[in-house]
Amino acid sequence: MSEGNYQSREERKQAERAKQNEQIRNQKPKKNYLWKKILIVCLVLGLVSTGAGAITFASMIKDVPTLDSSKLVDPLSTKFYDQDGNFIYEYGKEKRTKISYNQIPKILEQAFIATEDSHFYEHHGIDIKRTAKAIFVNVTGNFGSQGGSTITQQVIKNSFLTPEKTLKRKVQEWDLAYQLEQKYSKQEILMMYLNKIYLGNRSYGVAAAAKNYYGIEADDLKKLTLSQAAMLAGLTQSPNNYDPTKPENKEAATKRRHIVLSSMLRDGYITKEQMKEAEKAPVTEGLVEKNTQQSMPYEAFLDAAVKEIKDKLKDVDISTDGLSIYTTLDPKAQDYADKMMNTNEIIAYPDSGFQGAFAFLDTKTGEVKAIGSGRNDYKASFLGNNFAVNLNRQPGSSFKPIFDYGPAIENLKWSTGHFIDDKETYYSTGQQISNWDHRYHGMMTIRAALQNSYNIPALLTLREVGLDKAKTFAEQLGITFKNDQVYESYSIGSNTVSPLTMAGAYSAFGNDGMYNKPHFIQKVVLPDGTTINFTEKPKRVMQDYTAYMVTDMLRSVVNAGTGKTANVPGLDVAGKTGTTNYTAETRAEFGYPSTATNDSWFVGYTPQYTMAVWTGYAKNGPGNYLAGDTTKISQLMFKNMMQSLGTDSSSFEQPDSVYSYNNELYIKGNNSAEVPPKPTKKVETKTSEKVEKQENKKQSEKANKQNGKGKGKDKEKKKKD
Repeated sequence: MSEGNYQSREERKQAERAKQNEQIRNQKPKKNYLWKKILIVCLVLGLVSTGAGAITFASMIKDVPTLDSSKLVDPLSTKFYDQDGNFIYEYGKEKRTKISYNQIPKILEQAFIATEDSHFYEHHGIDIKRTAKAIFVNVTGNFGSQGGSTITQQVIKNSFLTPEKTLKRKVQEWDLAYQLEQKYSKQEILMMYLNKIYLGNRSYGVAAAAKNYYGIEADDLKKLTLSQAAMLAGLTQSPNNYDPTKPENKEAATKRRHIVLSSMLRDGYITKEQMKEAEKAPVTEGLVEKNTQQSMPYEAFLDAAVKEIKDKLKDVDISTDGLSIYTTLDPKAQDYADKMMNTNEIIAYPDSGFQGAFAFLDTKTGEVKAIGSGRNDYKASFLGNNFAVNLNRQPGSSFKPIFDYGPAIENLKWSTGHFIDDKETYYSTGQQISNWDHRYHGMMTIRAALQNSYNIPALLTLREVGLDKAKTFAEQLGITFKNDQVYESYSIGSNTVSPLTMAGAYSAFGNDGMYNKPHFIQKVVLPDGTTINFTEKPKRVMQDYTAYMVTDMLRSVVNAGTGKTANVPGLDVAGKTGTTNYTAETRAEFGYPSTATNDSWFVGYTPQYTMAVWTGYAKNGPGNYLAGDTTKISQLMFKNMMQSLGTDSSSFEQPDSVYSYNNELYIKGNNSAEVPPKPTKKVETKTSEKVEKQENKKQSEKANKQNGKGKGKDKEKKKKD
């Protein structure tokens, strides 16, 4: 009798179990382990056998959902809505192909059963052995760490219940699983599962997965090889991480497929020779190109919204859980943003490789209204990379209000007329710091220093505040730091940030010192009517005088400083530019001129909207640098969005805690009108090209070292603005 025969397999498994039981009986259990088992058994028996246990169990299932057949036929699709509750898109059902049990080849059925529920044809909805083990692990560890769910239970969980991990939900799951087994055949339940499950690559159900991965139609599933069937079954655990079409997943997908094949061997579905042969096939064998057709509107925005949901609701699957997602999207703003990013009708981009990204949000609430996620090849796709959210680039001088001048006003109660001596200065490590024009300007107010984006006053201001207080101030604005470390070079923006993070930080300056975490979701409604609100309460992160005085200095930047291109007539605009340079090594490698700019930022706000814009190139390469007026494209993007969408012409209101004297702002009760100290002699340095290159190299190496990045030839440094 062959090893693949059902009867012989059962005989073999029984013999193995008898041997295992004999080994267990001959082992001397550890004392603590034995007492834990006895305690758990007593607790379980007590719960079941007592009246209190019966009452508890009854109370848990009294409001169990009805076994509605209509919910079992199809997975529940997710619906997206805009800021006003208008329907946008239904996600899921268009990508699904339903099939019957007769269309499933045995090898595919066996792969899923061996992986997900090896006793599927033996239990009545609940695998007692697996459940008991799960109870033991949960009682002795953390509840929810082990589920013991059968295929039947997974059908119930995905169709009727919320994703929360509670004892009540688990008991209801058991009850409904038993009911389902009484009403439907094993084959029917299996197909509910196989037609429902999400397998990555926009595939809902095994038929859609076979088509999207291997180009195999539903009627030809028998063409699937053992290796391919095992790969599909392995996707259930984490579709995105094991999707073999993604090059970065190749190794993980291969290991996962091997685990499935090993499980099939364990259960007697395949021989060892078949397993070894299947393991030889590359996990990419037979894959077809992805279907690039995309009908989802506002794809980049919905991608960011789903990522936010996954961060907050760990157990939710938007492809099957029937969510109603109410976003913060303003369709008018996003339509304009898409037009600006993807055409040359609004902005004359220098070439197709030029990149941009931005976050456009409500200053008062933190609700994101539109995003720019990248251009052309880097435009975000659903569940893909998104520059607006995931970008990590140096912000340059746009970081100075966050790390230098904001903390100085908040902690030291400086006025906008506080004087700083712009003179020859060195980092604490001995490396010299210079301004973008390679000159020293003597005594100047912090307003003038920020308006003209000088670096030396920024570092001197940070030193007065102290790194710890600057770090605390920035973190209150949603800024995070790699390895939780900060360095002096962060005074001029050598750290990395995303447009979304910068927009959130700046919005607090425009909102009277109240911080709202930027968010794409208003609320999520679960199928049972449960509503989960995503809007967090505003948090005061600075005094109202700090917010207003920084805002007033940033007005000067837009009105008379480096940000004049971003000024919008009729609107009260505050904002800051930021640019970064390349290292001397990178310039030499790619033939960049000494004036080449790597990153160009503009972050600004009105009482109505806040917008953070980054522009540059995704990768270094010949011609991939900003020069001349291309560095001002970030300001033009800001200006066009604000001109098109800004309707609030009101001004930022000066709080009672602030008074004005000689065009500078002071904190009542803390500042008197400051008289400038005796000025130092104004010195201007004229650096030769050779000396300048040496200085650039030294500053770059220092900044990289402080960031923990070493001396990689593609590392950038902040110097320009």
